[in-house]
Amino acid sequence: MWSRLTLFAGNSNPVLAEKVCSQLGIGPGKALITRFSDGEVRVELGENVRGKDTYVLQSTCPPVNENLMELLVIIDALKRASARRINAIIPYYGYGRQDQKEKPRVPLSARVVADLLSVAGADRVITIDLHADQIQGFFDIPVDHLFGTIVLSSALKDKLRGDEIVVAPDSGGAERARSFASRLKLDLALTDYREGNGAYPKIVGNVKRKKVIILDDLIDTGRTVLRTTNAAKAAGAETVEVCAVHPVLSGASVERIESSLISKLMVTDTIPLSESARACNKIRTVSIAPMLAEVIKRVHFEEPISSIFNEI
Repeated sequence: MWSRLTLFAGNSNPVLAEKVCSQLGIGPGKALITRFSDGEVRVELGENVRGKDTYVLQSTCPPVNENLMELLVIIDALKRASARRINAIIPYYGYGRQDQKEKPRVPLSARVVADLLSVAGADRVITIDLHADQIQGFFDIPVDHLFGTIVLSSALKDKLRGDEIVVAPDSGGAERARSFASRLKLDLALTDYREGNGAYPKIVGNVKRKKVIILDDLIDTGRTVLRTTNAAKAAGAETVEVCAVHPVLSGASVERIESSLISKLMVTDTIPLSESARACNKIRTVSIAPMLAEVIKRVHFEEPISSIFNEI
């Protein structure tokens, strides 16, 4: 069934790649992916890929530049080995926050990465929860934009009481939070950061004596969700949980979460957790592997993937 399909994994998230292969019932593609003594990426494919439908799973998470370069070199190796089609699966798309010129003399780094992937030889990109939908327009190859929030909502729905409320931590995440709340049939509140709101931003919506669920696409330093958490508690929220697709969790973010008023943080495995994050009792992970495996099946057999989001 899968004789014409091979999935290779970079070093950014090998555990997720193993889970996807297990879901598909295949073994991972054979490749040597190491470094030369001076730090250059070394890739040597260990099997024939001529005429095959190939997939490369690699998140461009920290160390971002190392993982990005590794992905580009793997793609180039597949292209030069005559793979029929090269699909780059990028669960977390690094540089996605640099998607607009909000001030003079700054780069569009999200566009630069898109150009690099195309030039390297990728025929398609499969990614999850881009920081901004407009990034899809930076590519001149097909992009399948998946939603990890659907996996999060599926993990939540059987445990809801019905009186919870979803809160968007900023204006940029309002549409994402609206869709999340609609899927769970919950009310929605927004966070207003305008000056004059006092010590905390203002929660626009009634959260008093309610269980608050803050939704964001990623959690990095944790400061945004902590400000929203404090604002919700100040407005009378009973408890505050956070859902975030991408657990970047840089710096002292885990310590901040551990000592915060957040009762639980639910994330996906688009990015592997650090040792300290795995040890944190507040952090729970749900896997996106089943969704990625189903998408790979449908892409391989050239079937539509939009219906997946109604099935999960």
